[in-house]
Amino acid sequence: METIKLNPKSELLLGAGLHVLHFESLEWLETIAFWKDELRFFENLLKRKEIKNQNKETYLKMLKELDKIHINLFGGMEDSIMKYERLLSRIESGVKGLPDAYYREEHRQFKRRMDMFTSDYRSFKKIVFDYVKTL
Repeated sequence: METIKLNPKSELLLGAGLHVLHFESLEWLETIAFWKDELRFFENLLKRKEIKNQNKETYLKMLKELDKIHINLFGGMEDSIMKYERLLSRIESGVKGLPDAYYREEHRQFKRRMDMFTSDYRSFKKIVFDYVKTL
């Protein structure tokens, strides 16, 4: 039998009130804004550094990862969370029509996407830091 590891924080949050889900989605938007600033910094840093032949493969890998991050982050994640945030606001203000399970499942999906992106982004930063150390 396969055991599934659940993040107790996630499971607890999904059972919490709407204001807690609202707070977490606002935290995601703040995190994304910070990542955008960091990405601009990394992009400028990488464009300024001279490519050395021994580091060319690593440099190209970083650019590929940077493109992937741009697609994932700027390709709709922030907009989707903002749309979800507006949905939560409508529900909190008393608009009826959406079942509880719907927006909680939406929240679970966003949480999963943020966790996966965070992991990918950390890997990217490690590659950049290792590359810069070699210059």
